[in-house]
Amino acid sequence: MSNLPNCPKCASEYTYNDGSLYICPECAHEWQADTDSENPGDVKIIKDANGNELQDGDTVTVIKDLKVKGTSLVVKVGTKVKGIRLVDGDHDIDCKIDGIGPMKLKSEFVKKV
Repeated sequence: MSNLPNCPKCASEYTYNDGSLYICPECAHEWQADTDSENPGDVKIIKDANGNELQDGDTVTVIKDLKVKGTSLVVKVGTKVKGIRLVDGDHDIDCKIDGIGPMKLKSEFVKKV
């Protein structure tokens, strides 16, 4: 038989090799053949506007005026946000901003302090 690894998402044994990728025909998951041991489970790396890697608990600064949807409030440039939490979705950061409250931010509009 073959010595290909099982799919990391659905554990299917029917994976196949396509160039530098492994592909699972059951769940359509694709992963790199040479990096499956370095980055298990498709861990998403979130980076700020300057390309610095963000982690839970970091302090970031807003780099652009951001309108708060549904209100007349604006998060001003230079607003410091402490203790961020990284989440999945199009808005990568959950945080609490003084004077505004809980918010979700996109990582492209912040820089790490």
